[in-house]
Order: sequence, then C-alpha cells, then structure tokens
Amino acid sequence: MAHPTQLGFQDAASPVMEELLHFHDHALMIVLLISTLVLYIITAMVSTKLTNKYILDSQEIEIVWTILPAVILVLIALPSLRILYLMDEINDPHLTIKAMGHQWYWSYEYTDYENLGFDSYMVPTQDLAPGQFRLLETDHRMVVPMESPVRVLVSAEDVLHSWAVPSLGVKMDAVPGRLNQAAFIASRPGVFYGQCSEICGANHSFMPIVVEAVPLEHFENWSSLMLEDA
Repeated sequence: MAHPTQLGFQDAASPVMEELLHFHDHALMIVLLISTLVLYIITAMVSTKLTNKYILDSQEIEIVWTILPAVILVLIALPSLRILYLMDEINDPHLTIKAMGHQWYWSYEYTDYENLGFDSYMVPTQDLAPGQFRLLETDHRMVVPMESPVRVLVSAEDVLHSWAVPSLGVKMDAVPGRLNQAAFIASRPGVFYGQCSEICGANHSFMPIVVEAVPLEHFENWSSLMLEDA
C-alpha cells in the first residue's frame, strides 16, 4: 500500500498493474527526452550570438518536425491500446463478485454461491486494532483466491460511486441502474486497500475498499465458514 512521502505508484499486485507501471515508465522516458531536447534548443537559441537573417524557410526542418511527432505518438499509442484491450478482456472468470455502492458503504455478493453476501463498513477510528489503518480498514474484507481470474460487477444503489484498488490496477465507476464489469488476477497473497474514487456525498471519504487475496484452500475454508454463518 501507499506510505508517507511516496512519489510513485503502489507495488503491482496484478499482471495488468505491472503493464500499467511499464507503460508509465515508457511514457515518462519519452516525455523526459522531449523536454531535454526542447530545453537544449531554447538554451542554444538564447545563448548563441550567431544569426542568419537570410533563412526564410527550410523544407528539411519542416519534414523532421512533422514526421518525428507522428512517430512519437505511435510509440505511445500502440502500447496504450494494447493495455486498454488487456483490461477489457475477461476470459472464463473463476469467481464473480457483485460490488454495490451505497451512501456510504459497499456491499458484496458472491454470485457463484447461493447465500454469500455481506456489507462492508469502515471501522471507526476508536475501534481500530493495533496495526490497522485509519480510514482504510473495513469490518468485512472482500476475500478472493490468488492467481485466479476474478470478475467484479460494479453498480450503485443511490448515487455515483467508483470502485478502485490501485495495487490491482482496477477502477470502475458504479452507476445506478447500470452494471459495469472489471477483472483482475491477484498475483500474490496480501491485503490491498482502495477507496471510493467518485465524490458521492458528505461521507465520501469514509467508504474504503479492502481486498484480501489468499490461497485457494484458505478461500474455500473462508467461504464455507461464511455460508455456515449465513
């Protein structure tokens, strides 16, 4: 998860997030090279004492500064489109979870099970256990098996919300009356935190999201206990 004074992204916990981090580095390097070139040209133009008042046009320069930006845009667009299609691709999910946004909490329904669902509220500051994070911990976590494709169906009961977990590379708007879907694969076990990312009212800052990725055997044990308690 994020920590104080952090400048970069959170550590990737899914293949899609790893691709997003690589694309970020790729685009940032291109921006750095362009900025360096422009700064060098400006410095050279300002500091030089040489002038040539007879140059009225240059066909070669026109060609270069037309073709070069087009090539740069292609180098950015191709990997961007690849990741865009990877994020939309959902092939044979092993688990489907419906996440419903409310003012101001989330409810989860495991649609592959008959009676497995619960509401997830933020834990108040005075009730936090040692080691838990303020404004991020919930009373019920969304538990998923690691290394398994998970589909999340996202909607809302009242107003616009947004279900977002940065470490997993997932952010999907929750729109009343509409069902959006996102998918992810948790590549390692852990607890991953997110928050509602669409302003939804007075307590918008108090509806966190907690996804816990566990081995398949532990997930089966957890789901059995939840079904017994239902």
